[in-house]
Amino acid sequence: MNPTVAAASVIAAALAVGLAAIGPGVGQGTASGEAVSGIARQPEAEGRIRGTLLLSLAFMESLTIYGLVIALVLLFANPFA
Repeated sequence: MNPTVAAASVIAAALAVGLAAIGPGVGQGTASGEAVSGIARQPEAEGRIRGTLLLSLAFMESLTIYGLVIALVLLFANPFA
């Protein structure tokens, strides 16, 4: 493998994981904060709010996992090599 391609792949993998974690991290923090404030305002709706929160957190976390998959492909099954 060309050393330049290998170095670029490592940098791209690091960027893929890093950038894929920023958005969902901010989104999860915002969603959790809003869920807590919603439960504080309406304690009787806790079950519905918690269920919706957990489902949305799972969808947000899948974005981070996609970034990890892209990074692993760049590192171990590099299509540019």
